[in-house]
Amino acid sequence: MTVGKGKRPRDPNQLAKWIVDRSTSETPEETMPAKAPVAPVNLSEYMAAIGRKGGQIGGKRRLQTMTKAQRQRVAAKAARTRWKRAKG
Repeated sequence: MTVGKGKRPRDPNQLAKWIVDRSTSETPEETMPAKAPVAPVNLSEYMAAIGRKGGQIGGKRRLQTMTKAQRQRVAAKAARTRWKRAKG
């Protein structure tokens, strides 16, 4: 429930339980289980992770539905774009 030393939970329901437990001394502070850390910290990191996941799925499905000629056109365009970039 708590994260770190003396930090209170953000969730109002968990905070209420934490306050009741602390005031009635039912569970000492040092024995309370720590909440598992969440990988993405902010919203933009979370959205980027979701976008990457969807992009990985979409790319595979796109290749399955494309014809050989379409794949060749996409590959040639990608190669031109790579070589067009300035080196350095």
